[in-house]
Amino acid sequence: MADFGHGGIPHRHGTARPGGAMIRAWMLPQQWPDCHFWLESGQSSAEDFGMPRTRVAVVAFDGIRPFHLSVPCAVFGEAAGDEAPPFELRVCAAEPGGLRTQAGFGIVAQHGLRTLAWADIVVVPSWRDPREPPPEPLLAALRRAHARGALVVGLCLGAFVLAEAGLLDGRRATTHWRWAARFAERYPRVRVDPGVLYVDEGDVLTSAGTAAGIDCCLHVLRHRLGAEAANRVARTLVVPPHRQGSQAQYIEQPVLAAARDTPLTKTLDWATRHLDATHSLDSLAARAAMSRRSFTRHFRQHTGTTVGQWLLAQRLALAQRLLETTAQPIERIAERAGFGTALSMRQHFGTALHTTPSLYRREFRGG
Repeated sequence: MADFGHGGIPHRHGTARPGGAMIRAWMLPQQWPDCHFWLESGQSSAEDFGMPRTRVAVVAFDGIRPFHLSVPCAVFGEAAGDEAPPFELRVCAAEPGGLRTQAGFGIVAQHGLRTLAWADIVVVPSWRDPREPPPEPLLAALRRAHARGALVVGLCLGAFVLAEAGLLDGRRATTHWRWAARFAERYPRVRVDPGVLYVDEGDVLTSAGTAAGIDCCLHVLRHRLGAEAANRVARTLVVPPHRQGSQAQYIEQPVLAAARDTPLTKTLDWATRHLDATHSLDSLAARAAMSRRSFTRHFRQHTGTTVGQWLLAQRLALAQRLLETTAQPIERIAERAGFGTALSMRQHFGTALHTTPSLYRREFRGG
């Protein structure tokens, strides 16, 4: 028997982090000749750590892609630093029996749909076919979880499952861009935004495809635990710590993001270190020694967003970190983050985060 640790690398011995998921592989020739996996999750209770933990249920189904399942397990199963894991994670089978993956191995989950009644957060990481209606027991369990106040998250094609359950009626939502037109046609009561990474509607979230699910889950973690905790998990996973939900799903020539020695990336690095200064498209283009038109094109290719949106995201992220980790007055933080005044920062917090700087600090620092 081999234990698979973080990143899917096998170890001869080892245990999963408390609250995370352990994957054990063994051969079962009776059903499939391929490798099967047993998912053990949520083995330690929250009381073991002397603190309540947020309970997360991740729905697995027959025909799931392993990457889709791994996304919420990696984000919510990862300890944010040296502290005890803040989430208790359980993988739940949407259907009885073993579940086959599209990668040729099977999954046996310890938990079923009843566990959705236990969870504070329910994640549907995808769906096997947008043309196939999800089973009614899954839809009913999602409706009950949402009705009692659980946060329900649909990643990638999981948005189809949430829409089929009626949880997205009258709301904004997104899904993988390849299926956005079909989604809009099938669910006319949902306001589909096909060009963004994720949409936060308060008690329901949806994300675009594949890697956008990581951004969405980190967004949930950020709101629950703060920017620093989300940044630590992101660093462990070696992914960007924060991308705004409004960022474009598809970025042309994404290889540019890895280039750290271009005039554009040097300018962006400089801007993030000087957010207290006034910046504009023209001033940044001049610093990069590029024309306004060329800078705009390359900036969009590199970030998938506009200069104004990028600057706002950087300023909000800095303000969040300072509110969480310092006792500086809100007026000083507003200056350091480039908002100018506390009033301006409060307005931007209200629009983007649905809270005020004072409430944000009180929630995450007890101040």
